[in-house]
Order: sequence, then C-alpha cells, then structure tokens
Amino acid sequence: MPGIIVGVDGSDHSRYALDWAVREAAVRHAPLTVLAVQQPYVSYWATPVVYPVTPDLIEEARERAQKETDAALDEQAPGARPPSVTVTALFGLPAEELLDAAADADLLVVGSRGAGGFRRLLLGSVSTQVTQHARCPVVVIPAGDA
Repeated sequence: MPGIIVGVDGSDHSRYALDWAVREAAVRHAPLTVLAVQQPYVSYWATPVVYPVTPDLIEEARERAQKETDAALDEQAPGARPPSVTVTALFGLPAEELLDAAADADLLVVGSRGAGGFRRLLLGSVSTQVTQHARCPVVVIPAGDA
C-alpha cells in the first residue's frame, strides 16, 4: 500500500500516532491507511492462543478504528486532510500485519506504549519489531506527543 500506514489499537498511544499520521498525510498529500489488527489472545505464558476468528470480530475492530479515524479527521481543518483515507482491519499479530501492509509504503507510523523491562522482553514490542524490520521509514510517536 503506497502512502502512509498507521497502526491503531484503541489506546491513547495509538490515537497520538493516528493524529500525527493524519497531519503528515495531509502535508505530503499522501493517501492514509489506518490499520487495526485483531490479535490472537495471549495465554499466561505469553504464547498465542488462537480462537476461531469470526468476521464479526474483525468488523468490530474496523468499526472502532473507523470511529477513531473519523474523530481525528473531524479535528482537522477542511483543507488540511489527506487526499484519501482507508480504514482496514485484519486478524493476526500486529507487528507482522503492519510490516506486510507497509511493504511498499512511504511511511509507517505507530505509537509507543513505553513498556520496558521484563514485560518488554517477554511480550516483545510492536514498535521495536517494526523499526527493526520495516522496509520503509518508521515514525514512533511517544506517549503524550502528537
């Protein structure tokens, strides 16, 4: 997907990333793709536990991302919007899906939860994974910055 890809998960951190990506896409006159990933549930031992995926789960994720995107766009001046905005939801591991979607993107934007220490080693970090493996430039928006 050419243009700017932004990952959202409903957190405040991803909202900061979405707000930044909307403004950046408008400045660059680039299409914006908002990607929500419905991830597998994680067991106590931090391994994925995959339950049957229903289209309803993915559609709910897309609807949440659409509402969040609409709110971010409503805050922009009419002339300061990206030329096109697409909201998509997928099922999978967030870092893998973002990397796949951004294979031919101009820019990938994600938020940072700032998790550190043992938790970060155990679960991994989407922002760390995408910065290490993306084939395009990556912007990580720290918590509280927009």
